[in-house]
Amino acid sequence: MSRTVYVNGQYLPEEEAKVSIFDRGFLFADGVYEVTSVLGGKLVDFAGHARRLERSLTELDMASPVDMDELLEIHRQLVEKNEIDEGLIYLQITRGAAADRDFAFPPEDTPPTIVLFTQSKPGLADSPAAKTGIKVISIEDQRWGRRDIKTVQLLYPSMGKMMAKAAGADDAWMVEDGFVTEGTSNNAYIVKNGTIITRHLGNEILHGITRAAVLRFAREAQMTVEERPFTIDEAKDADEAFITSASSFVMPVVDMDGQAIGSGAPGPVSARLREIYLDEMRKAAV
Repeated sequence: MSRTVYVNGQYLPEEEAKVSIFDRGFLFADGVYEVTSVLGGKLVDFAGHARRLERSLTELDMASPVDMDELLEIHRQLVEKNEIDEGLIYLQITRGAAADRDFAFPPEDTPPTIVLFTQSKPGLADSPAAKTGIKVISIEDQRWGRRDIKTVQLLYPSMGKMMAKAAGADDAWMVEDGFVTEGTSNNAYIVKNGTIITRHLGNEILHGITRAAVLRFAREAQMTVEERPFTIDEAKDADEAFITSASSFVMPVVDMDGQAIGSGAPGPVSARLREIYLDEMRKAAV
C-alpha cells in the first residue's frame, strides 16, 4: 500500500508528491529537518523536536509555514493514515522555490516548502543491535562549522557512513582538533569508572533531543555526567561507549577502529540508560 505523505498543506499518495526543481532545499541544501520516533502509535518527545526546529529556522532566518500545534496535528494524521505503530516521521522545511536558481535568498513572500513522510519500522525499540552493540571507526570531521543547526546538508555524514561500511563497521565518529565531535547521525559518549562523558554543547555538535533526555535521566538516576571533549584514545580505553539518536535511542558501541571497548560487549550503563529512556518516553509520548 502506498504511503500517505504531506506536501505543502496536502495529504497525498507518495507517487503524487512533487516539489519544484527550483526548491532551495534541492539546489542549495537550504533547509532544516527533524526526525521524530513513534512508539505504540505515539510521538516520542515531540515538544523537544518542535523547539529545536524553531531554533534551526530562527538561526537561518527562515519562516515556518505552520505553527507547532498544526505541526503536531500533521504528525498525528500521518501516524493514523499510515497505521504506524513503531517507526519514524521525517519533516523537512526549506526556504521554498524561487523563480530561478540564484544564490541570493528569494523574496520574503516566497512560501516555504514543507514535506513530511513516515517510515514504518516494526521492532524499532527492540533492535537486535542493542544487545550486541555496534562497531565504529574514526574519521576527520570535515563538515561546516554550524552543526548545531539541523540542516539537510548531510553529504559528509553520508560519506562517513559509507567509509564505515567499507571498513566493516556500522558508523563513524568524527574527530576535530584531536577530539571527538559526534557520530554521523548521533551523539557520542564514553563511560569510564562509572562517569558518563560526552562533548559539551556548542556549534560543533547537534544539540540532540535524545541526548538531552538521556542526560537528564542519567542525573536523575544519580549517575555522574561530565560534559567535555574526549579523544579516540580515551574511547578505546573506556569501559563502555554508546550513541544516542531519535532512531537508535541508546545504542552501545563495542568496537572502535577494530579495537574492543571494555569487554567488547554492551555494558551495564548503556543498557540501563536504554531501559530508562524507553520506559520514560513511552509514558510521556503524545
